[in-house]
Amino acid sequence: MNANELRESILRHLEFSQGKDLAHSSTFDMRMALTLAIRDRVIEPWFRATRATYAAQSKRVYYLSMEFLIGRLLEDAVMNLGLTEMAQEAVTGLGFDFRAVLDDEPDAALGNGGLGRLAACFLDSMSTLGCPAYGYGIRYEHGLFRQSFGPDGRQVEDAEEWLRQSHGWEFERPEASFRIGFGGSVAESGRSAVWTPESAVMAKAFDTPVVGWQAKWANTLRLWSAEPLRAFDLAAFNAGDFTAAAAPEALARTISRVLYPDDTTAQGKELRLKQEFFFTAASLRDILRRFSAENSDLSALPSRVAIQMNDTHPAIAGPELVRLLTDERGMEFETAVDTARACLGYTNHTLLPEALERWSESLMGAVLPRHMQIIERIDDLHARQHPTRKSSIVENGEVKMGDLSFIMAHRVNGVSALHTELVKSTVFADLHALHPERIVNETNGVTPRRWLKGSNPGLSTLITETIGEGWEDDLERLVELEPAIEDRAFRDRFAAVKAKNKAHLADWVKGEMGIALNPDAMFDVQIKRFHEYKRQHLNILETIALWQEIRQNPTADWAPRVKIFGGKAAPGYVMAKEIIHLINNVARVVNADPLTRDLLTVVYPANYNVTMAERLIPASDLSEQISTAGKEASGTGNMKFSLNGALTIGTLDGANVEIRELVGPENFFLFGMTADEVVERRRHPDHASSAIAASPRLSGAIDAIEAGTFSEGDRGMYRMITQNLRAHDYFTVCADFDSYWDAQRRVDHAWFDRDHWTRMAALNCARSGWFSSDRTIKGYMNDIWNVTPMI
Repeated sequence: MNANELRESILRHLEFSQGKDLAHSSTFDMRMALTLAIRDRVIEPWFRATRATYAAQSKRVYYLSMEFLIGRLLEDAVMNLGLTEMAQEAVTGLGFDFRAVLDDEPDAALGNGGLGRLAACFLDSMSTLGCPAYGYGIRYEHGLFRQSFGPDGRQVEDAEEWLRQSHGWEFERPEASFRIGFGGSVAESGRSAVWTPESAVMAKAFDTPVVGWQAKWANTLRLWSAEPLRAFDLAAFNAGDFTAAAAPEALARTISRVLYPDDTTAQGKELRLKQEFFFTAASLRDILRRFSAENSDLSALPSRVAIQMNDTHPAIAGPELVRLLTDERGMEFETAVDTARACLGYTNHTLLPEALERWSESLMGAVLPRHMQIIERIDDLHARQHPTRKSSIVENGEVKMGDLSFIMAHRVNGVSALHTELVKSTVFADLHALHPERIVNETNGVTPRRWLKGSNPGLSTLITETIGEGWEDDLERLVELEPAIEDRAFRDRFAAVKAKNKAHLADWVKGEMGIALNPDAMFDVQIKRFHEYKRQHLNILETIALWQEIRQNPTADWAPRVKIFGGKAAPGYVMAKEIIHLINNVARVVNADPLTRDLLTVVYPANYNVTMAERLIPASDLSEQISTAGKEASGTGNMKFSLNGALTIGTLDGANVEIRELVGPENFFLFGMTADEVVERRRHPDHASSAIAASPRLSGAIDAIEAGTFSEGDRGMYRMITQNLRAHDYFTVCADFDSYWDAQRRVDHAWFDRDHWTRMAALNCARSGWFSSDRTIKGYMNDIWNVTPMI
């Protein structure tokens, strides 16, 4: 294809798809026409891949995830097709700004953080590697939420409206619809049972093709939308009851409307459980439909089907697959359990007890009565097979979805070396002792196409000019940069790329927030979901202490810093929202201080998403990875930062351990206790108060908060935060504070030798090639799925 052919395709879609001529086309029209023209080029490899999979009767991978944080798709697809320059020439030639057209695409609101972004990276890598796969999730109408900040600095949640415009990438599949039931009664029928749901919705499929690098293969992301069995009650409408007439549609759409509805209420919990069953059940029916079209022998299911449960959200897949095999297909129960287990894998993403989902028996029994029976039978079967087991799936009136996932999976994987060992020794210690072969490690990775090639074109060009082409799907070739890093001219070019990225970010912040940033300052960035274990409050406490020290001695040799925060807190997570509130009010005070504002600025852009990350990460100098050791499963932001030449300040937690080993301890700012030391410190009831008493800087920062310095004199505004720090501090913020402060001063010292800093940053990039999601997916294919690539 050349630019003229693409130009003609765009014009055809403007006329026949958008109903516009060029003279009257808006940026939206141009973006949709370009999207459809590019989508046309994706269909050929998509169809080719599907036909090849059917012809080879290949085993397929089915990746079940509540989140797919795919972000914008247009620029990614153009890049993977190798059409970036042609698309820019065609769009510019038609009188439009190419960047403005790309930026017009809404950021798909299908995820929250690392879990969903990992799933998106995995889709890209499976397509790049030629692994036949489907991603299955929910087509959220509003996604998580759109974040803004009120005048008082508090988080405000509004509905995300990414689907208000037409989504040009998807294909509606009305023929792929399944009735999904809830509640009702169960009648025994011989060895099986008949479940008669009380209510039901239809799951309708929407397909998005996911094309891999150089368009050699394309897979499918199939998202389910909930619709009513009967859309409209005409009799109620004619009787004047307009609300009742639309009630079935409203109730059904509730299921696929919002990602992670607030589950602090009974209704919220019920909705969450229904969402999880809805997409899992629809996906399993679709999988069995596809399998049955090619096979009649259900015993062959594990040789053709690999189902990966991304966290515990799809944990109901085990009981539902057993139900489909026994109640609807007549398989004997124990055989069905073995068959389901041979198909299922489970990825654990957390050691936090609250994140390993638990549902009350009463709720499970009310929403999914047949599944509650099957869960009890699975639990009983496992107990008979392993009489020495110490725990059960059903305990104290709760169904433990983590244990259910483990027992129903043939492989359970952690997502970093440290995390996997902690999975074995903590949350699943009993089950690991019973099944010592089941847990394996697959350290996370990120796709270099989006997170380096696409988001950092300046650095990508420098890499290609230095080591040649082909590194995009062979990222460990980045090590070939190391000899060049010893050349001052290369380091100057590397530094120039970073400076340009920082200038672009500064321009964006000025336009969005009206805050002028010094591009020569260190850009110190913490972007991630807000949670106490991620310790954004440790960062802001150090910021307060730094501000106080600069005020006391403003003429000292301080390294200028811009502290950048980004991320959302769950609507019901009160403590995390209070930390956001504090950060915004610290920013208000610090940024207005004429004594310090040239040396310290705090910015918190609202509504962090994939697109914002693509701006922030290439411009970052310092990556904040400061979680309490033993709590972060892996992290993937840490990998993206290192890949883009940011240095890390962090604890020995998650994949930080592997990053530090690979980039070299001398190129990583380590602080804090180890996971074992954290456990030991918690044994001392006064660990927080003693740490505060021993640290004048920490006590000064907390005192300032309590004195109302950041709350216009209101001494009680942040009592929740300060009392937690003084009395409980489960996440050991206080115990790690002085170590964190000292590490930050090492950062300052390193910053003053800018050439040496650049050398360390470039080595981070050169040594981060192992953190490609291509490497991760190869591990899954070999260790868990037993799938061979088709290309």
